Amino acid sequence: MKENTIFNGELLGTVLAVQANFYRVQLDEGVRSPEVISYSPHHPITLPADHLTLLCTRRTRLKKIGQQVMVGDRVIIEEADWNGGRGAIADVLPRNSQLDRPAIANVNQILLVFAVADPPLEPLQLSRFLIKAESTGLDVVLCLNKCDLITDTEKKDIGDRLQNWGYQSIFISVQNQININEISNYLNHKITVIAGPSGVGKSSLINELIPDANLRVGHVSGKLARGRHTTRHVELFELPSGGLLADTPGFNQPDLSCTPEELIYYFPEARKRLESGSCKFTDCLHRDEPDCIVGNDWERYEHYLEFLNDAIAYQNYLKEQSDPESKLKVKAKGKGKNQYEPKLESKKYRRVSRRVQVQNLQDLDLENEEEM
Repeated sequence: MKENTIFNGELLGTVLAVQANFYRVQLDEGVRSPEVISYSPHHPITLPADHLTLLCTRRTRLKKIGQQVMVGDRVIIEEADWNGGRGAIADVLPRNSQLDRPAIANVNQILLVFAVADPPLEPLQLSRFLIKAESTGLDVVLCLNKCDLITDTEKKDIGDRLQNWGYQSIFISVQNQININEISNYLNHKITVIAGPSGVGKSSLINELIPDANLRVGHVSGKLARGRHTTRHVELFELPSGGLLADTPGFNQPDLSCTPEELIYYFPEARKRLESGSCKFTDCLHRDEPDCIVGNDWERYEHYLEFLNDAIAYQNYLKEQSDPESKLKVKAKGKGKNQYEPKLESKKYRRVSRRVQVQNLQDLDLENEEEM
């Protein structure tokens, strides 16, 4: 019988899902090495394997010190909390990495999924996702689904184009079982976040990799050529060959929140040029400045300029927000883009609510007479 080993009444596990105030924790199997957990392994006791997953709450002490528990966190559960498949998280181990949107810890890589057809591949949208993925500092694996809907020549053209961007793409077809095993090899023994726009087959891919996941699958709108997002919350799924895979709600239209100065480093093809030398000006934004080593002779230069304008607008917005007399407000424009507009400066432009108007029957009668 498989057993989970507890040292000094404490067990180590990984948070798979967070919903409301409850945490689903997968317990580690087998004997843990002393370097993984800093508690001395004396007089171990064991727990049956049928308690491999616990539904947990968070200790009040963690709430008081403001310790957040995220999906992907490595947590410690005390033996005293074991009761009927439930427990309480006593502590959270230090994180190796952390994403805020979506909120998930200890991620190793991002699996970015796009479709080459139905919906068609949009280079600007793909660039936006790639920039957001690069900004996390994690490894990026680019996966292109529905390759059975295009010709070999089209596939080669797309692959060559993305290679010039700095990415080695993997062409797959979930429906026709093409290169699914190749994707599995990239996911072994790692925590991977899967991301991409709606309707490209993310949920179908997870269902193929992990049959027990049973995620709802959306359909692409024929009118909009866009899919409907089906994932409701962040959850880690265990891969049969080892590793964990997370689907990510809210990541289908990523925002760009980097500074204008760091944006250029999220383009691998431009970053390569910067590594070979430096620009004349230390504060160069690489848009037609003299002696700029980046130049404008690369395909995504227009994408860079558009994203740069977004980054500058975002930086100005943050500066304005730090000012108590800020006159800017943010307005979502869709597809991950925000627009920053001036606030109304005078109350005279605002309509008075009827709830604060003092009206009586005589006032209403006068209004009715004027209308007649």
